[in-house]
Amino acid sequence: MKLSCKCALLNAGLVGVLILILNIISPHIFGKESQMLNGQETLMDLWYVRLFVNLLGYATIFVPGYILIRYLRKVRFDETAGPGFWPQLAKLCVFGKENENHHENSIAGGDKGGGKKTTNNTSLSQSAGLLLFCFVGLQVSYLTWGLLQERMMTFEYKATDEDKGEFFKNSQFLVLVNRVLALTLGVFVLFVKQQPQHTAPLYKYSFSSISNVLSSWFQYEALKFVSFPTQVLAKASKVIPVMLMGKTVSHKKYEYHEYATALMISVGVGLFLMTSGDATRGKEKTTTVAGVILLVGYIVFDSFTSNWQGELFSKYKMSSIQMMVGVNMFSCLLTSVSLIEQGGFLECFAFMFTYPIFMSHIIILSLCSAVGQLFIFYTIEKFGAVTFTIIMTLRQAFAILLSCIIYGHPLTILGVFGVSIVFLGMFLRTYAEQRAKAIKLAREASEKSSSNV
Repeated sequence: MKLSCKCALLNAGLVGVLILILNIISPHIFGKESQMLNGQETLMDLWYVRLFVNLLGYATIFVPGYILIRYLRKVRFDETAGPGFWPQLAKLCVFGKENENHHENSIAGGDKGGGKKTTNNTSLSQSAGLLLFCFVGLQVSYLTWGLLQERMMTFEYKATDEDKGEFFKNSQFLVLVNRVLALTLGVFVLFVKQQPQHTAPLYKYSFSSISNVLSSWFQYEALKFVSFPTQVLAKASKVIPVMLMGKTVSHKKYEYHEYATALMISVGVGLFLMTSGDATRGKEKTTTVAGVILLVGYIVFDSFTSNWQGELFSKYKMSSIQMMVGVNMFSCLLTSVSLIEQGGFLECFAFMFTYPIFMSHIIILSLCSAVGQLFIFYTIEKFGAVTFTIIMTLRQAFAILLSCIIYGHPLTILGVFGVSIVFLGMFLRTYAEQRAKAIKLAREASEKSSSNV
């Protein structure tokens, strides 16, 4: 047993070293990404080459980890693990407490983020004030976040009017700084608010983590090729791949109104994309094609993230904060390792000190993301998921309007009509889901009262 364990560790170590060497030499093969608008282009200026290099960096963690996890599960390491720190850590990462029945131990402090707490002891004016507070908090946090995101990825930074401008291009660094603050915030909440017993193997968070990192990367990269309004509408239309992914991953069944509203959203997005121009870094046709591919990548990975997290919530009953910490922990690990191997930290810090305003943008972007997550959990806890969905739908409409006004994106009459169809479909979908839930609850109450007679 000890010999086979050493062999597994050796194999994982050798594979990890080999991938590390590939990551170290890749910058010498592909070159460095050019920051100047008219700088000398290299292979790293191609988005798919950058994606390949990033995936190679993530493989430094994933491939050796896969080898070890497969071996430990094969030999049932959880049945023979000793009392030491490392054996118990390995057991926690690979097996968790999935064989122990703690699912009934959920407590008041740990919810999945989808429930609604009653507010019978709260007056109407207090509830209205609290709802206004949540509405303003969500709008300010995410509208600022979206506008800053567009500013950082699509406009040049200039130290003076005489100096040539530079674009910030390292999307992976932006993903990391957001995840670090979110992780810090989540760990803080874990210590101050009681949580349910955690039973999930830690490695299972890595799947939603890698998809979350990739969806964020695709989202930032897409802004180099398509406008922010186009990206927002693509997010609104992700309900379609979410449904497809739900049928594939979770074997879910959907109602007719869900298919109808998904069709409305598709038509609206299509009208907007076909009739509205774009104001981005480049205006070539290939740029638009690349932007669409990147948006599709964002939607696919984001759809997988929500469905995988839903499966974990259903099986292990963890709280939303535990999910937040688990996913962000792996996200920080993956992106930091990849950036270290690529030398990305040195480049990003050099850019930050060359253009100090970029540093302030980074700080505000991270704070808005972290504070926005707090408002998300608080709004869902106090008013439920439906109210939260309506608020965030309005936020998307406001985001498109503000982006067009501030950054001058062109918008045609048919484009406005397409946007209207999208948000009408989203509101109809929310209304139909709420009505279906109300009918179901009324039917259950009727059946219960008739059985008591």
